[in-house]
Amino acid sequence: MELDERIISRAIIESELKTLLSCTETDVAIVGGGPSGLAAATFLGETGLSVTLIEKKLSVGGGMWGGGMMFPRIVVQEAARRILDRFGIRYRPYTEGYYVAGSVEAVAKLTSAACEAGVEFLTSMTVEDVMVRSNSRISGLVVNWSPVAMADLSVDPLTLGCRYAIDATGHDAVVARLVAKKSDQVIVKGEGFMWAEKAESMIIAHTREIFPGLIVAGMAANAVAGEHRMGPVFGGMLLSGEYAASLIAKELCGR
Repeated sequence: MELDERIISRAIIESELKTLLSCTETDVAIVGGGPSGLAAATFLGETGLSVTLIEKKLSVGGGMWGGGMMFPRIVVQEAARRILDRFGIRYRPYTEGYYVAGSVEAVAKLTSAACEAGVEFLTSMTVEDVMVRSNSRISGLVVNWSPVAMADLSVDPLTLGCRYAIDATGHDAVVARLVAKKSDQVIVKGEGFMWAEKAESMIIAHTREIFPGLIVAGMAANAVAGEHRMGPVFGGMLLSGEYAASLIAKELCGR
C-alpha cells in the first residue's frame, strides 16, 4: 500500500480537532504538565472526571526532566515514597529517608498513567486570561498557541470552559498572577530563598483554593504563599498534586 500524505494530514487534523472540541467543556483544566500537574491529572482522571492538561511546551514533565542541574536524577523523601510505588517508578535508597529515582523514568511513568486515566493533553498552548462570570467563579480559561506569545503576534485567543482549574505552572504561578491582576482576592507573594525542609513541609498547607474554582499546586502554591523553594527534591510536588486532586474530587464527586 502506498502512503498518501493527504490522508496522513487529514488523520492528524481531524483527530486533533475532535479532541480540541471535546476540551472546550471539561470538568478540570490543569495548567502545567510538571510533576504536580501530572499527578493531579491522573488522580482526577481515575475518578471519571474529564481532565484537560494544558502545557506551554512541546512536551510535559516540567523541571523534573532536568533533575538537578541536568543530572537526570531526582530525590524523593520518605513521606512521598508511596507515590513512587503508586506509579511504579523505580528508586534506590540513598540514606535514611532519601530515595533516588531516574527523572526520565519518573516523567515517562507519570505521563503514561495520566494517559491511561483518560487525560487529554493540549501542548504548545498558553493561558493568557481566565473567564469569571457573575457568580465570581472561574468558568474557563483563555488560551492561545505558545508561539503566538513568543512571536508577540496579535492573534485573538479561544476559550476552554471548566468547572475547576489547577495552577500547576511552577515558580511562575501563571494563572494565579492573571487573577491577581484583576482581583484583590488573590495576592502572589513570590517564592523565598532555597530552604528544602521548610518548602517541602509546608507545600500541602499551601495547596488550596485561592479563588473560587482555582486551586494552586506544586511550586505555584509555594510561590503564591511566599514560601521557600526546594530544588530537585520532588516528593512535595507529587503529594501536592495528589492533594489538589482530592480537593476537587471531594467537591465534584463527593469523595
